[in-house]
Amino acid sequence: MSATRIRAGEHDASSPPEGRAGDEEPPSRRRVLVLVGSVLLLGAAVLAGLALGSNPIPLPEVIAALSGGGDAYTRTVVESRIPRTLQGLLVGACLALSGVLVQGITRNPLGDPGLLGVNIGASASVVTATAFFGLGGHATIWAALPGAFLAVGVVSLIGSGRGGATPVRLVLAGAVVSAVLSAYIQAMTLSLPDVFGSYRYWVVGSLAGGDTDTLLGVLPFAVAGLVLAVLMAAPLNALALGDTTAATLGANTTAIRIGGMLSATLLCAAATASAGPIAFIGLAVPHIVRALVGNDHRWQVPLGLVLGPVLLLTADVLGRVIARPQEIMVGVVTAFVGAPALLLAVRRMRAGT
Repeated sequence: MSATRIRAGEHDASSPPEGRAGDEEPPSRRRVLVLVGSVLLLGAAVLAGLALGSNPIPLPEVIAALSGGGDAYTRTVVESRIPRTLQGLLVGACLALSGVLVQGITRNPLGDPGLLGVNIGASASVVTATAFFGLGGHATIWAALPGAFLAVGVVSLIGSGRGGATPVRLVLAGAVVSAVLSAYIQAMTLSLPDVFGSYRYWVVGSLAGGDTDTLLGVLPFAVAGLVLAVLMAAPLNALALGDTTAATLGANTTAIRIGGMLSATLLCAAATASAGPIAFIGLAVPHIVRALVGNDHRWQVPLGLVLGPVLLLTADVLGRVIARPQEIMVGVVTAFVGAPALLLAVRRMRAGT
């Protein structure tokens, strides 16, 4: 039996986030229905993102504006919301998929992209660029990307050790790097408070101000990460069985971890550079996905690709509606939207064990 054909329900006790041996997997028909329903939810979230805001527009007028009809004012408002909605689609998908990959690599149910130092590395890079080079605004995109990749490289180097990378080593290395970079960020922001007005806005996480140039700038990284995530879905099923079992079945655990970490880094770096380090999406969505379609990463990846934008766009719409005519940044709202969803998913998983 090849590693790529392993059913994800056949996990052992060494893989806590993926369930226990003997867990019953949802039938394929149910999974298809869940995926179709999630796509419909995504369509509703996109329409809500275009219709709702400080100036709400009736849905028929939104549809008319998208087809080239309606009055000039309505078309202008809808067109101004399209880049923000597209950014929400991209960022939500990237964060959700990176969370699925990180939890699969580390076999840690509390794993998220920040566990590998991606978010903190991007933040430290933005702080450095702001303090020493005076960068701000859209320049933070290009400042964030190298920091994210460098932080993951350091985590991988420290976590490899003599016997190769293991989940425990990677988690510990990520904690060490995150602690050091957090201290650096705090020291810089406290020493130069007048310099970091733009950083304090960016670090909360927001879809406001998204434009086509920003999307095009991070799109190559996101597409590369997405393609790699699709390729890594089946091998991650083997890794979930534990390193010893996976190696016995012919899987190269080191190559799987490197590929998964590279994909997660590309995805999370693109999302963080575009909208800031938005929390909770990468943690909550993998739990929701597993509760709906089980442990097979070949189903988790496409469903995460859909549900991540649903959660992020919903949070963004709520932030615009409840504080009208102002708005609450989406990085703040995601915790309030995602926490109940995560709690329900975890309770459902416990009830099924």
